[in-house]
Amino acid sequence: MAAEIVNPRSDNSTEQDGGAEPLDSFDPAFALHRGGKMAVQATVPLRDKDDLSLAYTPGVARVCTAIAEQPDLVNDYTWKSSVVAVVTDGTAVLGLGDIGPEASLPVMEGKAILFKQFGGVDAVPIALDCTGVDEIVETVVRLAPSFGGVNLEDISAPRCFEIERKLQERLDIPVFHDDQHGTAVVTLAALRNAARLSGRSIGDLRAVISGAGAAGVAIAKMLVGAGIGDVALADRKGVVSADREDLTPVKREVAGFTNKAGISGSLEDALAGADVFIGVSGGTVSDTAVASMAKGAFVFAMANPNPEVHPDVAHKYAAVVATGRSDFPNQINNVLAFPGIFAGALQVRASRITEGMKIAAAEALAAVVGDDLAADYVIPSPFDERVAPAVTAAVAAAARAEGVARR
Repeated sequence: MAAEIVNPRSDNSTEQDGGAEPLDSFDPAFALHRGGKMAVQATVPLRDKDDLSLAYTPGVARVCTAIAEQPDLVNDYTWKSSVVAVVTDGTAVLGLGDIGPEASLPVMEGKAILFKQFGGVDAVPIALDCTGVDEIVETVVRLAPSFGGVNLEDISAPRCFEIERKLQERLDIPVFHDDQHGTAVVTLAALRNAARLSGRSIGDLRAVISGAGAAGVAIAKMLVGAGIGDVALADRKGVVSADREDLTPVKREVAGFTNKAGISGSLEDALAGADVFIGVSGGTVSDTAVASMAKGAFVFAMANPNPEVHPDVAHKYAAVVATGRSDFPNQINNVLAFPGIFAGALQVRASRITEGMKIAAAEALAAVVGDDLAADYVIPSPFDERVAPAVTAAVAAAARAEGVARR
């Protein structure tokens, strides 16, 4: 029999301060979240004193001693090699912005149950009450012995880039900022299939990305790594180009490997004749700008809840339309990527997640669509049971090929 730790306030009887009617009496979201969305469950029986003596003292001491003598045994005799820390500072939570660590917890719990549901990976939400780069890095480094991987979540740009880089330098376990790389993996998968549908390859396409934050920068890097013909990134001030003097270090780096056409000016200027629009910024793109794109263009307007281009408008001009919403076809949803990516990395005890592993994940995800490819089906559903196993296997194989696997 498994033992389960249950929140003592999991019933529906507690009212809000002052005796007001409970929020969950009229809002099903509050009803679902009462008491939290997670619990800790034992995987071994505790039926009698013999079970107790093995699970805890004195039996546990033999295991501890063995790990002290051979540290790698921690991966075999604890949960370390199969659990991920989901870490946030609450500064860029969904579309809510900087709402703080406590308010971020429902999202982090949600992320953890997505790991379990879609990848079979256990995950623990950790909301940090600090926002400094070095504070976050030092805190996570000290927590790392308990985990096989770190998923950074909802940390605002540009700090997220530095935090991820520093953590990966300090740790020998995978560190993955999902807002960057998960979005990029799913976008690349959908774009590969859209290109295949139109009889083209990635190399035939010129893309324009609206948004130069975490997701936009990562998508640009991944598309270039996958061999796209050209890609330009645009922020609030226009196209990120080498002739601009107001660029952050991250944007200056991006300017060095994007925009081979040397386009300057506004987002709308860049869209003229473009094959692909990718929106990860919010805001609105005019009908006129979308109409100026190349014939048979692709529009991936992924802002939630309001896409940069409404699908009804996009369909007037584009051959393939994708959004970040679940109520339209072709949802670009990170849950298609991160559970399988971590499952594959943990399976082979990878020391990091490489660009090759991410591209392998995108290719595997795209391949799930197979011969069913259509304009309204360039990316599979998160509930397609083939997704996680395909991504897991591809990532594990890529980790071995790239020399970062340890088993």
